[in-house]
Amino acid sequence: MDFSFQDLSGTFSVADIAIAMALSFVLSAMIGWVYRATHRNVSYSQSYVQTLVILGMLISLIMLVVGSNIARAFALVGALSVVRFRNAIKETRDVGFVFLVMGIGMAVGTRFYVLAVVAAVAISLIIMIMHRFNWFQLNVRRQVVKVQVPSDEDYTHAIQDVLVRHTDEFELVSMESIRAGALLELMYTVKIKKGREPADVIAALRERNHGQSVTVLTGYDQTDL
Repeated sequence: MDFSFQDLSGTFSVADIAIAMALSFVLSAMIGWVYRATHRNVSYSQSYVQTLVILGMLISLIMLVVGSNIARAFALVGALSVVRFRNAIKETRDVGFVFLVMGIGMAVGTRFYVLAVVAAVAISLIIMIMHRFNWFQLNVRRQVVKVQVPSDEDYTHAIQDVLVRHTDEFELVSMESIRAGALLELMYTVKIKKGREPADVIAALRERNHGQSVTVLTGYDQTDL
């Protein structure tokens, strides 16, 4: 039996490894700071940003290992296919950052250093510009209004009278019996009139539903009384 030891690391130099790891770290960290600076919602996760940096370096390492060897590429695909991730991505934008660091990691790992730097800087600048000038924003104030009313009477017309006065558009999307049939929950999508606030809608509805719960949802904000 042959117990000889063979190290294949000589296919690339120590300088190649050092440059790939350092450059992938710097570029992935830059992308992480761009993500942090442009994040708008409450779902920010420090561990997610740290994972972006680790992922960029890991992809560079994988590309160094694979090189131009097709057999290694298929072996790594098979090994990675057994990995299962149970944490759901909270925003579609987060998926874009994952693919961005993967692409940069692949470019660095295959020693396309200039391409990696130029691509990372250019895409990061585009992200910052879109964030700064709020590109593609839709200036439509739409909310979800949930109203609970006693189920022993028909309150639909009373609720709709309030919505006619306070909204430009509204639509009933669901009607659900709750609390063992004691209450009826009506859910509407609405477009509140300019100059009106969710608190105005809540106050008007509470006058009609005998003090039961009224909720106005706007994106990640919630007003509930």
